[in-house]
Amino acid sequence: MKIAVVGATGLVGQEILEVIKERNIKFDQLLLVASPKSVGKAYEFKGKNYTVIGMDDAISERPDIAIFSAGGATSLEWAPKFEEAGAIVIDNSSAWRMSPRHKLIVPEINAGKLRIDDRIIANPNCSTIQMVLALAPLHERYGIKRIVVSTYQSVSGTGKEAVEQMMDERAGREGKKIYPHPIDMNALPHIDVFQEDGYTKEEVKMVNETKKILGDDEVQVTATCVRIPTVGGHSEAVNVEFKKDFTLEEIREILESTDGVIVQDDPHNNVYPMPITSHKKDEVFVGRIRRDTTQPNTLNMWIVADNLRKGAATNAVQIAEYLMEHHLAHSVR
Repeated sequence: MKIAVVGATGLVGQEILEVIKERNIKFDQLLLVASPKSVGKAYEFKGKNYTVIGMDDAISERPDIAIFSAGGATSLEWAPKFEEAGAIVIDNSSAWRMSPRHKLIVPEINAGKLRIDDRIIANPNCSTIQMVLALAPLHERYGIKRIVVSTYQSVSGTGKEAVEQMMDERAGREGKKIYPHPIDMNALPHIDVFQEDGYTKEEVKMVNETKKILGDDEVQVTATCVRIPTVGGHSEAVNVEFKKDFTLEEIREILESTDGVIVQDDPHNNVYPMPITSHKKDEVFVGRIRRDTTQPNTLNMWIVADNLRKGAATNAVQIAEYLMEHHLAHSVR
């Protein structure tokens, strides 16, 4: 079993390696792959020294699984080349998510749809993953009509340089600016590029990806995505209207029995999900569960997850685990 981590030196790439170590993923060879500026760098992993290699060298090694976290343009160029070399690519970018030929996977929801001939598999957007993981079992039970979501997303979702911008501002240092405005002590209602209709690409991703993962184009979704000055963890205020009525006790029972979801909902004792307590955790946390009293069959909830973990690295590694258990166990070269 050969595993390649493409974009290994970035925030998500480093988190992928951490998750591989924590989950004790078995491999015979690990390839750390990055852009030319990082080639030759040395990394220690599980007591062994590794040297970062480039794309062509990685392809020549013919990995069985390649986990990409190197941006959409890189994925569009290189994922097919890894595929041609026999690898299954698990891609963290937006490059393949809405392609009708490629599956968009949250393992707890739809890993069962994967087949051995799925050679490029898309990892959803971080903000989508945490929302649909909580909503999928509720959709199955009650049928979702409409979702209104507002996100409060960490700067780590933009990358290392965005974290550095915030820390520079906090320390009063001059530095590189990734955002068009200061981010420390601020909130930017601007994630990704604005479209002609006034929505950003991040908001459009949440709409389209939610429908694809739930397998229901009739679900209506509207989103407002905001960047806030936290280092890790995305938070979401979600208002969801169902076709059928519910009780709060049923909602809690369903969520408490959902793999990968932890309910933290005791507001009278100040217990609710927060980014700071989701840090380095793989689960999605749900709290502030309450009925919307302004219209029937409608629920409010607060959903938090570590965007670098379940929102990216953990989800990708879980896909790899599923493939290794169900499709690659007897077919590795």
